[in-house]
Amino acid sequence: MTFPTWPAGPRTTRRRDERGAVLPSPVVLLSVIAVILAAVAFVATRGDEPAERDISATKAAATPSDSASDDAGEDASDDASDGASQTPPAEEKPKPKPVVRADHSVVVFNNTQIAGLASRVGEKVTEAGWKVAAADNWYGTVPATTVYYPKGKKAAAQLLALDLGIARIKPADTDSDMSDTNLTLILTGELD
Repeated sequence: MTFPTWPAGPRTTRRRDERGAVLPSPVVLLSVIAVILAAVAFVATRGDEPAERDISATKAAATPSDSASDDAGEDASDDASDGASQTPPAEEKPKPKPVVRADHSVVVFNNTQIAGLASRVGEKVTEAGWKVAAADNWYGTVPATTVYYPKGKKAAAQLLALDLGIARIKPADTDSDMSDTNLTLILTGELD
């Protein structure tokens, strides 16, 4: 058996049965190294939880004290030790006045297709000790049953919401038909 011969021409130095080694490009090598380093960093820091800072010492240090201005003539070491041990007395906030239900009026609106809902809920509001100023239908879109309060009546709105089992309270939008003196209750369904 004879094999055909190739035509004469420039001869390559490589034979068909020889194979060369191909090295990966530097980009691939750097990518592999980056992935390995990221994995090592993840494993090394995985168990650490973030530490919480104690801000009480920071707050005391940031608050100016009266003793610093009085002791201006003393040396710095005495001044530093006095400032760290003394904290100014905390300002007492005035307690809010308790909400008297009978002092607040509520306007009840029905934003559903349920006939008579506003008047039925108005009766519950009266039974809880509130005054009902009016009951009517609301024409608009409200996402959930809400107690809206005018400026200065947030505590009353929270108490009304608590009395009726309502989870949502918001400041009143006085540009709409909401009262700027009374609490406004808009119903989007039956109360539980």
